[in-house]
Amino acid sequence: MSTEHHPFVDRRRFLSTAFNGIGALAASDLLARETLGASPMIASSVADPLAVRVPHLPRKAKHCIFLFMQGGASQLDSFEYKPELNRFHGQPLPHIPAISGELQGRLSFPHVTIGSPFAFKQYGESGHWFSELYPHLAKHSDKLAMIRGIKTDNQNHGPSTLHVTTGSQFPGSPSVGSWVSYGLGSPNRDLPGYVVIQDPRGAPVNGAAVWANGYLPAAYQGTLLRSHGTPILNLSRPDGVSEAQQRREFDVLAMLNRQHQALRPDDSQLAARINAYELAFRMQTEAPELVDLSAETSATQQMYGLNDPDTAGFGRQCLLARRLVERGVRYTLLVHGVQIGRHSWDDHGDVEGGMKRHSREVDQPIGALLSDLEERGLLAETLVVWASEMGRTPFRNGAMGSKPGREHNSWNLVMWMAGGNVKAGASAGVTDDFGLRSVGEGIHIRDVHATILNLMGLDDDQLRYQHAGRLRQLTDIGGYVLDDIIS
Repeated sequence: MSTEHHPFVDRRRFLSTAFNGIGALAASDLLARETLGASPMIASSVADPLAVRVPHLPRKAKHCIFLFMQGGASQLDSFEYKPELNRFHGQPLPHIPAISGELQGRLSFPHVTIGSPFAFKQYGESGHWFSELYPHLAKHSDKLAMIRGIKTDNQNHGPSTLHVTTGSQFPGSPSVGSWVSYGLGSPNRDLPGYVVIQDPRGAPVNGAAVWANGYLPAAYQGTLLRSHGTPILNLSRPDGVSEAQQRREFDVLAMLNRQHQALRPDDSQLAARINAYELAFRMQTEAPELVDLSAETSATQQMYGLNDPDTAGFGRQCLLARRLVERGVRYTLLVHGVQIGRHSWDDHGDVEGGMKRHSREVDQPIGALLSDLEERGLLAETLVVWASEMGRTPFRNGAMGSKPGREHNSWNLVMWMAGGNVKAGASAGVTDDFGLRSVGEGIHIRDVHATILNLMGLDDDQLRYQHAGRLRQLTDIGGYVLDDIIS
């Protein structure tokens, strides 16, 4: 064989050439994924990131309203009837096996069982239990699916709030609403696809991280809607500037932005900012009309409790949520509770007084929201979810005291859902006689998230986004859909 046409290639050169070829193949695959918007499901459109997309599953729900009770609402004084608590009131809990972590630590210290001071009653054909604190919600018992014994991975407010609202107890992950917006887009072109209305008294723990887009493109973050004054900060047109004048300015700005963007096609924040200018222009007309409730009848306003200072705050949030659904907004997050204090559900002391106060503020508005959606034919296409970041313990550490409260409990968060393809009157999960934790195979919060996506027509295993070298999803390692509550 002639070496003129077949030159000798030493081992080092051969391996170098071979690995460069393999590396090129890998690089081309990665680049292809980036071109597809880093997802095997979605070819993300920079021009219109909120374009309506076809769902994976045939589901009725087109919208979601997520009701988040900040602070850790006591399931034992609302939806979990446990008569054994009153029998052991003032005594230590009997031994409960298989308890670990912080909860085990709390039980190893002196503690007393706290019975519920509220009367419970079963409602409807479903037989769901409600305490006397929820007379309005109880009327909708047969619309609700209860989920009991939900486990989160942290008993502290900050991480647990993020876990329930973003699927991770660490900052930087997209919220549930961001995933829904990413998967489905938004049918409304004049309002954000994902709207947040927080408690008028202040922000929740973690603030905007609760509704952040995380590593998803910036177009999928929640937009905070203020219930009073200018609906969205800096939205109003400057004094002395007409609509036509502003339109001309926006057209010139759009031309310059497109030129700038052409050199940076992969900058999602830049693309989102450009889209935001156009959306802001359209919202200048739409948003003020949205928060103007003067067109609502006095009967409707009274039904939501706007005439009562105790219910007016959350009543307005719920009424705005209904109006957002009517306008095609995909996902609405309502937050009740402020940080950790009197205006949150964190009742370490005086759980009786705290639950009376919190529940009164939300019961009538939520009952009105469910009734209003149903009467307008919107409940069938709207998924309504109630959640908090954790449940509460059936005991308190230390002595009883005159106004006992409850500690944190990440082993038994109770949630409920209604609307869409939710199986009315159903339930999932069983808890022990003291409402401390689940019995048998437990339900993790990732299973609830997978179920929410399913009820919105999205398959958790297909809804993914490539970030930091791996395909990410809301449930992280995957969740089991709770088929028992899906019709």
